[in-house]
Amino acid sequence: MKVSELLIEAYDRLPDLVEGAVEGLSAEKLATAPEPGANTVGWLVWHLTRVQDHHMSELLGQDQIYVTGDWAESFGRKPDANDTGYGHDAGDVTAVRPRDGQALVAYYRAVHDRTIAYLRGVSETDLDRVVDEGWDPPVTLAVRLVSILDDDTQHVGQAAYVRGLLL
Repeated sequence: MKVSELLIEAYDRLPDLVEGAVEGLSAEKLATAPEPGANTVGWLVWHLTRVQDHHMSELLGQDQIYVTGDWAESFGRKPDANDTGYGHDAGDVTAVRPRDGQALVAYYRAVHDRTIAYLRGVSETDLDRVVDEGWDPPVTLAVRLVSILDDDTQHVGQAAYVRGLLL
C-alpha cells in the first residue's frame, strides 16, 4: 500500500463521523452546550473543519475555503482566516451558530475533498519535508498530516458524545 493510500483511508473515515455527529440536530441543538462552558456540537465540528482547512491551505499555498465563499456567514461568523477556534472562550464557542447541520457537513466536505486531492499526490519522500520551522523540532509533513487527523478524530468523537448528551 502506498503512503497516499494509507492516509486517504484514514481521512476518508471522517466524513461519515461528521455527518453522524450532526444528523437530525436542529440549529438550536447544534449551539447548545451540555452544561455552561462546555463545547457545543456545532462548535466542535466547525473547529475541526477550520483547523483542517487552515493547515491544508498552508500546505497548498492557497486561501482557506472558509474565506473564499459564504462559509463564515453559515456559522454566524466573519470570514477571518485566523478564526479557527484556538483560544476561544465559552462566549466565543456559543457565538458559533451553524444555520443547520447541513452547513457543517457541506463545509467539511469541501475541505475534505481538497485534502483528499492533496493526499493523492503525497509520496513517501514528501513526508520528511519540513513544513513549519516554528516548532522545536521543526514539523514535517508527516507530523502535520497525522496532527490534523488526530485533532479531527478527537473532536468528532467529542461532538458525537455531546450529541448523545443532548438527545
